Amino acid sequence: MSIELHPLTPHIGARMTGIDVRRPLTSAEVGAIEAAMDKYAVLVLPGQDITDEQQLAFSRNFGPLEEGANSGARDSELRLPVVFADVSNLDKQGHIAPRDNKKRMAALANRLWHSDASFRAVPARYSILSGRVVAVEGGNTEFADMRAAYDALDERTKSEVEDLVCEHSLIYSRGQLGFTEFLPDERVAMKPVRQRLVRKHPVTGRKSLFLASHIGTIVGWPRPEAMAFIRDLIEHATQREFVYAHRWTQFDLVIWDNRTTMHRVRRFDDLHVVRDMRRTTTRSDGPTAEQEAA
Repeated sequence: MSIELHPLTPHIGARMTGIDVRRPLTSAEVGAIEAAMDKYAVLVLPGQDITDEQQLAFSRNFGPLEEGANSGARDSELRLPVVFADVSNLDKQGHIAPRDNKKRMAALANRLWHSDASFRAVPARYSILSGRVVAVEGGNTEFADMRAAYDALDERTKSEVEDLVCEHSLIYSRGQLGFTEFLPDERVAMKPVRQRLVRKHPVTGRKSLFLASHIGTIVGWPRPEAMAFIRDLIEHATQREFVYAHRWTQFDLVIWDNRTTMHRVRRFDDLHVVRDMRRTTTRSDGPTAEQEAA
C-alpha cells in the first residue's frame, strides 16, 4: 500500500495512511514519516491496533525514549512500564481512579496547554499516543502550531522574544490547578530547567515559540511580569486558526512534534468512562539553553 497524506488544517496536522505500525518499518517509511512530521507537525495514523511491544518498536525508529513520564505516581503504583506515559484514568488494578487519586490530580494539568517534557533539560522530540480505549464524548486532544504562531507575531515582539530563556517545571503547571502535594524528593527531581523561548527546527530552519504551562518565569524578569507576558503569548498561540482538534477513534495512533507544537486534552467523564491511552516519547538531540549551575 502506498503512503498517502491528507492535510487536516491549513497550518497543522495530516492523516497518514499506508503505514502498518505492527510490522518493522523500512528506512523509506521512517523517512516519509519524518518528512511529513517536519511539514505537518501532527500525524494521525488510523486503525493501528497494536501491542505495547509494537508501539515501543515503532517509537524507537525516531530516537531514544523518555522514561519516568508518569508524574505524581511512584514506580510501585504504575500500571505500565516506566517507558510509557500512562495517559489513562485507570489505577494499577485497571479500575477507574477515584476523584482524590494523586495520579489523577496531577494528570488534570494535561488539560492545560503544554509541550511534553519541556521540564527536562533535554526536552521531547516526538510524542506517540495510542488510543486503546477512547471516550465517545469529550477527551479530544487539541494541537497548536507554534511555527504559525511565531510567524504571526509582529516584528517588535519577535525581536523581544528572540533571546529570552524561561524556566520550566512540573511544579509550576500543577501549581496552577492547586496541586502542591509533592514529596521532598519529588521537588528535587522537579527542579526548574531552562529553555529558550524561540527554537529553530533543525531540518526546516523554521522558528517556533517554545511555550508550555510548565513555564514559571522568564530569566531576568520579575515573575509577575514574566507570567503576564507568557499568558499573552499562549493566548496568541492558541487562537483557533492555529489549532487542530483531534476527535479520537479507537486505535488511532497520533504523533506530534513537541519542538513545534503545544497540546492539551479536553475534559471528559473520567470518573465513569474508561479512557486508556498510552504514550511513548522520544528525546530531542540536546538542551535548548545552558542550565543554571547546581
